[in-house]
Amino acid sequence: MPFNDLQSYIAALEAKAQLRRVKTNVDPILEISAIADRVSKMPAAGNAKPPATDPVHGMRGGHALLFESVKGSSIPVAINLFGSYERMRLALGVESFEELADRVQELVKPQMPTTLIEKMKKLPQLAKLAGYAPKVVKRGMCQEVTHTDDADLLSLPIIQCWPHDGEPGYGGKPTLAPTLSKGGDGGVGTGRYITLAGIYTKDAETGDRNVGMYRVQVYGPKLAAMHWHMHHDGARHFRKYKARGEKMPLAIVLGGEPVLTYAATCPLPPDMSELLFAGFLNDDGIELCPCVSIPMEVPVNAEIVIEGWVHPDEMLVEGPFGDHTGFYSLADDYPAFHVTAITHRKNPIYPTTIVGFPPQEDYYLGKATERIFLPLLRMLIPDIIDYHLPMFGAFHNCVFVKIRKEYPMQARKVMSGIWSAGQMMFSKMIVVVDDHVNVHDEQDVLFHMGANVDWRRDTMIVDGPCDILDHATPYYGTGGKIGIDATRKIQGEGTVRDWPEELQIATDTRALIERRWREYGF
Repeated sequence: MPFNDLQSYIAALEAKAQLRRVKTNVDPILEISAIADRVSKMPAAGNAKPPATDPVHGMRGGHALLFESVKGSSIPVAINLFGSYERMRLALGVESFEELADRVQELVKPQMPTTLIEKMKKLPQLAKLAGYAPKVVKRGMCQEVTHTDDADLLSLPIIQCWPHDGEPGYGGKPTLAPTLSKGGDGGVGTGRYITLAGIYTKDAETGDRNVGMYRVQVYGPKLAAMHWHMHHDGARHFRKYKARGEKMPLAIVLGGEPVLTYAATCPLPPDMSELLFAGFLNDDGIELCPCVSIPMEVPVNAEIVIEGWVHPDEMLVEGPFGDHTGFYSLADDYPAFHVTAITHRKNPIYPTTIVGFPPQEDYYLGKATERIFLPLLRMLIPDIIDYHLPMFGAFHNCVFVKIRKEYPMQARKVMSGIWSAGQMMFSKMIVVVDDHVNVHDEQDVLFHMGANVDWRRDTMIVDGPCDILDHATPYYGTGGKIGIDATRKIQGEGTVRDWPEELQIATDTRALIERRWREYGF
């Protein structure tokens, strides 16, 4: 079963020998992140067997870490909490991601009852779906300690991950945005970033909630910069408030039910609430309570909540920031966030993460999504049997896709479908292979790409939206993408010569040597 709060999850990690406590005093500036980066590349904790979908990288991940003595703060820091397949399965309360994938399939494509008896049988299931919705109560554990006038971001053990994070002028961007260059309460941002928080916003027109995971750069005790990409719901909400000339309430939530962290990272369909999805993962609705200084509700079991307002016409230079691409994303103008309150439970733990060259824990969060959302992708593009986001692709650079080929140009149809499917639109390279190829074996995919592709006939280059963090694109957020048809070619796909068969051991010979293998002395 999933966990009700972060600390019970951490206790379970420790009981399963998945957690290491660090009692030595450490610095949140660069030291914690350097330790976590090194640990994340170490062999996975415990003796868990890696999943078939990632037999190599599944052996990495090291331990989750709890730093008990952090320079400048009385609050311990937890990091790498989700940095292995075993920890991700534990956080989601499942034995396998496929178990959740089956549940997601039922959720997105329920079988409609046709008779009265079937409808009556469906009633308990419908009632259970209603039970996944969030529930608002008066007050929560997250408000056991409240700071308003004395709220201070710098009292939290917020980390700096990489040496040039927040460095003024790095990459050529001036230190201050024009709106703060005259008398603003801003100044130079620190290199310290909140990196593992749910960002809670509401639509100005409908009141619908959104929970995203965006980085937040600290500027001072009560000032920060909100970083969100133009495609994200948080940015869309902000644009609506800005058009109305109103400031936007926003809450930064650290901790709570571990499923909340995962839900905040998910590429959910439009109009599907992250809180509803978290309730679905939790098998019970998430309890919320009203904030103390803004019109917003937050999870009662959170460790720390930072409340405040995003001002419509006040910008800060946010960045640079060492990102999951393995490069610094450069500085740019992002909205200013003014803190009005910080609340927390007694004796809280501050959760954080580092991104950079994989594998980091964001890789395992992303791989969980790859597995769990396969049914949803197949619902949009039924041709797909399976897919794989290889580690070297940093989520958006490469997708391997397996299909059962039935007609000419089917691979191109699948590529076009992927480029129109939510956040899959950012895929920079798509490689489509036949159904006998193991998409999780990168060498198998590359072998068939080398063998089956004529680069003039079997590639498709298109222009479209690209990941904002892709520094290679000629324009911000847009550029070229390539689709590669590595399937067996058939008539109707251009000039196709006689296609040879792949080598295979005869079935009876394979059975023979399997039966006699020990006789051979191996």
